[in-house]
Amino acid sequence: MESIHLETKTFSFEDLGFQAEKIYQQLSPKSLSYHIKEQKRGVQLPNGALSIRTGRFTGRSPKDRYIVDDPFSHNKICWNTTNQPFTPAAFALLYKDMLSYLSDNRNLYSRDCVAGADDQYSIKLRVVTEHPEASYFVYNMFRRLEASELFDFQPQWLVLHAPDFEADPEIHSSRNRNFVIINFTKKIILIGGTGYLGEIKKSVFTVLNTLLPLQHDILPMHCAATEDSQDNVSLFFGLSGTGKTTLSATSTSRLIGDDEHGWTSQNTVFNYEGGCYAKVVNLSEEKEPQIYRAIREGALLENVVMDSDGNVDYSNIQITPNTRASYPLRHVQNAKRSGKGNTVTTIFLLTADAFGLLPPIAKLTREQAIFYFVNGYTAKIPGTETGVTAPIPEFSICFGAPFMSLHPHVYAKLMRKQLIKHKTEVWLVNTGWIGGSSDAGGHRIPLEATRAMVLAVQQRKLHSFGIDSAFGLQVPSTCPGVDSKLLDIRSSWENPDVYDTKAKELRQLFDENYRSTMDSCFHNLN
Repeated sequence: MESIHLETKTFSFEDLGFQAEKIYQQLSPKSLSYHIKEQKRGVQLPNGALSIRTGRFTGRSPKDRYIVDDPFSHNKICWNTTNQPFTPAAFALLYKDMLSYLSDNRNLYSRDCVAGADDQYSIKLRVVTEHPEASYFVYNMFRRLEASELFDFQPQWLVLHAPDFEADPEIHSSRNRNFVIINFTKKIILIGGTGYLGEIKKSVFTVLNTLLPLQHDILPMHCAATEDSQDNVSLFFGLSGTGKTTLSATSTSRLIGDDEHGWTSQNTVFNYEGGCYAKVVNLSEEKEPQIYRAIREGALLENVVMDSDGNVDYSNIQITPNTRASYPLRHVQNAKRSGKGNTVTTIFLLTADAFGLLPPIAKLTREQAIFYFVNGYTAKIPGTETGVTAPIPEFSICFGAPFMSLHPHVYAKLMRKQLIKHKTEVWLVNTGWIGGSSDAGGHRIPLEATRAMVLAVQQRKLHSFGIDSAFGLQVPSTCPGVDSKLLDIRSSWENPDVYDTKAKELRQLFDENYRSTMDSCFHNLN
């Protein structure tokens, strides 16, 4: 563990140059809802939820995220296309101009909150924004404080959020007019030019994913976490659209959190958040009842399409396929309010393999677990992004490249250490296609089958295994509640020889990505 020395900051409104009488502090959801509707920034739906639009940006812009390159960060950050360096001088100018913009006769919204359910490892935040819906989002997504805790609250980090403020690339040294900039020494995050609310929480995640390994030897994880009746914790890793939120929202387990957690050396886990930020494309009560029922008064919907009566069409992706809902954790029926859990026993690495090549479920050896963890594989399918007309493999370091700022071997080493110490089982779960690719004869693995396989693992009901010839994985021959034919991925193809060829190609992509990821990291260090 490394000794970390960062500046200690206080972020009073007076120091920032803001007039306190123009700042709405700690408004309740009811008051924020009034402001949102009064300013015509959103509408209330018949179920009580608020619906807003985020403007030009309906998702993150990872190529416009920067980290200030200074003595603290220079030799720690894995500099690449998602961890781009920003000079201290450029940051100082942009910070000055942003403060001037926000203090220029504007009413602002400020919220004090905490990221991290375990007090030993949490960080205290002050988030100042120009729009009420952003403060509503922060209320939903971070840990809320009691009045007694707010009385002498001292923020450790400041987040300035100004969607209507745009940088001038020629003056501010940014790539575009929108930006997210993290300064670890000053403990400040600047977000401007984009109204997509996910930038707020993901930038805070990046801070935790950087500091927790360095300061506390904690593995940060882009995963959901649940706990069964025996207090055994399951972790669900996966990129967007692979089923983290869906598989973790069940009636048979308690939800600790659906997106980001820390795993301590004592085998405890803690949620970073106080809420959930679920994708809602094609949402239905039948398939995802926990999420569907969580969208009520207190929830915030982003970029959904409604009819004239205010009813949401979750299948309509006219605005974006990245439709979202944020809601407090308490909206989930079986949520664990503490956001903490003990005894991690099982890890699921989720992938939506649109090529139809990976088995629906497979048990991994320790080395295979590290291999698939580092690769962080899934596949993009047609319709999810402009220009995507066929399945495209997507690799994201440790299932969270945009928020994992340290060298990949740091996270891999911590994962290996945890698996050895706690003897945790790791399983690969394909929530994507079988029988062919998504655009050539394949069909999606039924959600009910995936749920049955996950439950069988958690209840230790899988015993008979064979070795998958394409990837060398241990695949169960039977599973309670699942047709055995579904488990044999090769036989689901009309032409098994074609499967063999395409599986070999995918395996080569895995090997090349793993090697280049780890080699580039060491090259970066030398």
